Amino acid sequence: MSKPLSAANLKSFGMTIQLVEADIDQIEHDHQVALRPGVPEDADTTYYPQFDAKVRSDAVSMSHHYQLFYCLEKTIRSLIAETLEDSKGSNWWDESGVVPEKIHNDVASRIKREVDSGITIRSELSIDYTNFGELGEIIKANWDIFGGIFSSVRAMERVLANLNMLRGPIAHCSVLAEDEVVRLELSLRDWFRMME
Repeated sequence: MSKPLSAANLKSFGMTIQLVEADIDQIEHDHQVALRPGVPEDADTTYYPQFDAKVRSDAVSMSHHYQLFYCLEKTIRSLIAETLEDSKGSNWWDESGVVPEKIHNDVASRIKREVDSGITIRSELSIDYTNFGELGEIIKANWDIFGGIFSSVRAMERVLANLNMLRGPIAHCSVLAEDEVVRLELSLRDWFRMME
């Protein structure tokens, strides 16, 4: 029969575990390795450990792709907004014919739904309520302005269509297949090459 742990032994055990964790943290930092894959440094320690290790590992690997898409989508929105503002003025969103009517109406509906939900609205800018496909439609509708930035309207449509297909699994928490990771990298290269 084993003896119950004394308070001193339990405290000693807890301190030992903390020291081991600190040593592992230091080794990971010094050698830039992940000895505990799937646990980001800034992970919520209340809930994160409760998720399956495979799910956490997939989340870490997918976070890079999400970051790329976040940056890309924000960059495209900025490019559109700045280009149209330079050409049409600061009220370009509401100027007739600049934003296709369906997109204008869909964005107004999204803004209203967000306001009615009582949550903090995501932005004061209407363009921040567009989806990825709509960004391409705005560029196409204003090709007389964007034609000087992009090499071809068909190339722009093709690249955005590829990116939009890849966006689905990233935005909806699925793991990208190895081939799709390569396709994502090639599509990003295509995007930037189109603007040379």
